[in-house]
Amino acid sequence: MAYKGKIEFAHERRIRERNTTVYRICHLPIWIWVFFLAPGPLTFSLFAHGFNRLNGLWLGVVLVCVCVAGYFAQLPGCEHGPYIIRFDEDKRNPLYRKICYTFAWNAAINFALLNLVGTIIAVATGVWYMKQIYQYAYFPILLIVLVLAALGLLPRVGRSTKREGIERRYFYGTVWSVTIAQTAVLTLWKTLPRTPTTNVVKLVVYLAVLAFMGVLAVRGVLPRTRPILPGETIAE
Repeated sequence: MAYKGKIEFAHERRIRERNTTVYRICHLPIWIWVFFLAPGPLTFSLFAHGFNRLNGLWLGVVLVCVCVAGYFAQLPGCEHGPYIIRFDEDKRNPLYRKICYTFAWNAAINFALLNLVGTIIAVATGVWYMKQIYQYAYFPILLIVLVLAALGLLPRVGRSTKREGIERRYFYGTVWSVTIAQTAVLTLWKTLPRTPTTNVVKLVVYLAVLAFMGVLAVRGVLPRTRPILPGETIAE
């Protein structure tokens, strides 16, 4: 089906030749968050019970590693200059981009899927098994994501950046959808009592927000979800 949403013409924007220090620093929190979420069961404990010593130790490790990688321009957005200028160029996708976007996909897919399954089970049984779900299902899904990434089957994780103008849509559309939907359901999970009725409310809200944000992403309404036509110049 032909795309009928908005199209971004990057050639109409001013193209950066270098990334400013502020721009590079502003990308650090993104990757700190991505890698901080990597140990799923530990992250679940954080949201369920609050910050603990293990969360602090892991955060310290992530802070050091991400800041060092950013300083040496080994994180997307932290390069000295934009790595991708023409999205349809058959340019080598460096290892650091593959690693970063692999774990970003994991953070988006894994948590969204497990939270959805946990909410469905709660509606069906009246019992929340989130701790057990994260304990037994998180790492198998992470393994699947790693295998897909190694095979180059995830957007932005392939050998080449040739399809960047389209693949960025899939990535940012997913991030917008799952982030806002999970924020909504987490707020309800923390504030509403756990009853059969409120469990249904949480599931309906979760699915509704996912669907609504997904439609906006498909139509190119959300930032960075518009396709960039071949031959146009971009900077990211």
